[in-house]
Amino acid sequence: MEALTAIQTRNSVSRLSGKVSPDDLEKMIFSGIRAPDHGMLRPWRITVIQGESLKKLGKLFSDAKLDKDPETPQRTLDKLRSNPLRAPLILGVCAKISSESKIPEIEQVLSAGAVAQNILNSAHALGYGAIWRTGEMAYSELVKKGLGLEKSDKIVGFIYIGEIDGKTKNLPKVDEKKVVDFW
Repeated sequence: MEALTAIQTRNSVSRLSGKVSPDDLEKMIFSGIRAPDHGMLRPWRITVIQGESLKKLGKLFSDAKLDKDPETPQRTLDKLRSNPLRAPLILGVCAKISSESKIPEIEQVLSAGAVAQNILNSAHALGYGAIWRTGEMAYSELVKKGLGLEKSDKIVGFIYIGEIDGKTKNLPKVDEKKVVDFW
């Protein structure tokens, strides 16, 4: 798919199944790490989660919720445990914050966000569906620790990727006049 078409037609897809080929995974990761990177810090890490690791991530989510709220209902814990099973592949994207760098933290986080966006666009260009998820688990200290991250690191998102399973939603029309100013 041509680059502009991929960018302009990308859409979040929540119903995912099937498999992602190792070759396509490599292409998505390579696309991700071509993100803008002020200072050449490479202030990001991509965690590949697939196969049995999806269940491990679900348990980590459940444990993190239970640690935060011991009164969490079992159905909520079960849902958290099954959430990662909604796709055959998840790429966890985090910002590895370098406090010693002259590059401001916000620029390091934005660079990691650009990694995630590049992954989404490349997944779409390769014919896969994908969705960028955050939520409570992306901000959990226990989840960060479980993924081997430092306290200063920030999870910018979990990119769920797979074959599109069912219909996709229509892209909403955006009135450019409401979001673009000419100064």
